[in-house]
Amino acid sequence: MKKIIVSLIILFLTIFLLIDSFVIVDAGNRGVVTQLGAVQNRVLNEGLHFKIPFIQQVIQLEVRVQKEQTEQTAASKDLQVVTTTVAVNFHLIPDEVNHLYQKVGMAYKERIVAPAIGESLKAVTAQYTAEELISKRSEVSEKVKETLAKKLATYYMQLDEINITEFKFSDEYNQAIEQKQIAEQQALKAKLDLQRVEIEAKQKIEQAKAEAEALKLQKQEVTKELIELRKIEAQMEAIKKWDGKLPNVTGGSIPFIDVNGLQK
Repeated sequence: MKKIIVSLIILFLTIFLLIDSFVIVDAGNRGVVTQLGAVQNRVLNEGLHFKIPFIQQVIQLEVRVQKEQTEQTAASKDLQVVTTTVAVNFHLIPDEVNHLYQKVGMAYKERIVAPAIGESLKAVTAQYTAEELISKRSEVSEKVKETLAKKLATYYMQLDEINITEFKFSDEYNQAIEQKQIAEQQALKAKLDLQRVEIEAKQKIEQAKAEAEALKLQKQEVTKELIELRKIEAQMEAIKKWDGKLPNVTGGSIPFIDVNGLQK
């Protein structure tokens, strides 16, 4: 009976040792090997690996793209308080995860990534005014990306992408911007009204000049012969309208008829 019990114990220990001698590194991960607590130089890829039972341990770290989103508050160049929402995509450098684990540990997001985002954003934001942060958003984003990439690379992480989703300013600043826009719109309207008045005045001046020029030309074209012609036309028109009856009272001449003109 004792032999059976000892055999079973040896069998269980053997099975346990065999199981503990192998480790499977999951897809998208890398394995950090520690030997009696000391981090080893080798990094395990995905798949099945052998390790020394009870002596070596394998810690798995994800090397897929990870996301960190945070809300940061900074001051612009003109001392406006800016609240910014930043979304960052990054990943651990696969062959360097052992150094990351040795220097930082598993809490690399809290210890490294989040503070690095805040420091990078504050450093870049201080270089621009509040208005420039909005008008030059792509430039600001690119500078933040460059600064953050250098900080993460120091801790064996690679930055993939950064997105600044929005800039929020204080209520006082937003009201000041709104008042400025209203003033600019009113100034533009006043300018357009002035231009309209000036154009209308010029049109009236040009119209008056044209009318004066036309009157001048008309006066220049009126000749003595034209006056005589108009008189004859008026008399001929009167003759056409005459019914052939002489008026009962006359002043000594036949109305509408210029005798001298007929004699000619």
